[in-house]
Amino acid sequence: MKLYYSPGSCALAPHIVMAELNMMYELEAVNLKDKTCASGDFYKINMKGSVPALKMDNGDILTEGAIISQYLADQKNEGTVLAKFGTADRFRTLEWMNFIATDIHKNFAPLFSADHTYKSTEAQNEVKAVYTKALTDKFNFLAEKLGQNDYLTGNQFTIADAYLFTCLTWTKYVGMELSNWANLNTFVKRVSQRPAVMRAMKEEGLIK
Repeated sequence: MKLYYSPGSCALAPHIVMAELNMMYELEAVNLKDKTCASGDFYKINMKGSVPALKMDNGDILTEGAIISQYLADQKNEGTVLAKFGTADRFRTLEWMNFIATDIHKNFAPLFSADHTYKSTEAQNEVKAVYTKALTDKFNFLAEKLGQNDYLTGNQFTIADAYLFTCLTWTKYVGMELSNWANLNTFVKRVSQRPAVMRAMKEEGLIK
């Protein structure tokens, strides 16, 4: 399998999953500005022009990070990073995946793009204020639900934790202080120390 990624993007989540499962995989970096990669025009690989994209063993391309992570977990359906079919734990993990995709991930996008989308500083600041407030509310919810647990569903690291960790690392780029949520801050530190996470981050050049 080959994962098309951009360093530190949401593609880090399935990258972590592959490392956690000790899979054999290739990586190919994508320049998201001009939509190119070593293979050439990235649009010819993924018409959406976004990462991650996974080239499966049969040559087909699978897109959307949350789905890619689920697909990867099911290739080694051992019930670790994603519980087995039909279990309540599986649906709880997928519930978190959907929440992170729609309520956390998507609220970061305007914070990254505001300076390029809006010409006036006033408009940029207004947009940033709106989405910072939205994320603050979501972080309050996350902090309450996480409580003293190590991970979102308890003591077991899952694909949802890989996704949440990836999103929370973006706070430093948008001026949000994660230290305002002590247990979320501790969560990020805990996950960052997992060998598979360190491997994935090193492979993307995020840490040495």
